[in-house]
Amino acid sequence: MIVFEPGWLTAAMFEDAVDKAKASMGEPPSSLRLESLHEGLCAQIMHVGPNSGEVPTLARLHSKFLPAHDLVPNGNHHEIYLDDPKRVAPGKLRTVLRQPVRPSG
Repeated sequence: MIVFEPGWLTAAMFEDAVDKAKASMGEPPSSLRLESLHEGLCAQIMHVGPNSGEVPTLARLHSKFLPAHDLVPNGNHHEIYLDDPKRVAPGKLRTVLRQPVRPSG
């Protein structure tokens, strides 16, 4: 999924980018789509390391940060991958973990 927020990004621009990427990367997964995401208030944390190791990082966000700030989850978390796993060593991959939240009261 490609999530967009800026108003200047159009579906036509997305389709053009997909067509250009096909030339070097092949067919995209059938699940690839463009969506606008309006998540509201969020807490986020940076995870450094392989994606398989994200669980303790996300648990720290949920068990320490959210309670300390009187917040509770408000929907599913999502991930923003900052590096290409084909070009960056697994131990150096960076992923932003974002959790929509709301006040606990």
